[in-house]
Amino acid sequence: MNISNNVSSIQAHQTMLNVNANNVANVNTDGFVPADTRMSDDTNSVSANVRLADNNGSQMSQTDLAKELPNQIVAQDATAVNVAAIRTRDEMMGTLLDMRV
Repeated sequence: MNISNNVSSIQAHQTMLNVNANNVANVNTDGFVPADTRMSDDTNSVSANVRLADNNGSQMSQTDLAKELPNQIVAQDATAVNVAAIRTRDEMMGTLLDMRV
C-alpha cells in the first residue's frame, strides 16, 4: 500500500462527509431526497460514488439521522486511520534518510 491509497481514501471520505452534511442540513426541508455515498476499492485507490437515495414519495424530508450520524463517525475514523498511516510512513522515511547519511 502506498501513500496515494491513503490520500484517495481521505478524499473519498471527505466526499462522504460533504454529502452527509448536506443531508443533515436538509433534514427539515420538505420533500428532500438525500444522497447516498458508496465507497469502492479499486486496485490503487478508494473512490466515493454518490447517488440519490430511493424516493419513497414522502412530502417530508427523507433524511434518516439514524443512518447519517454513524456515517459521520465512520468517515471521521477512516480519515484518522489514513492520516496516522501517512504520518507513520513519513516518520519511517525520515528515519531511513537519517541512516543513509
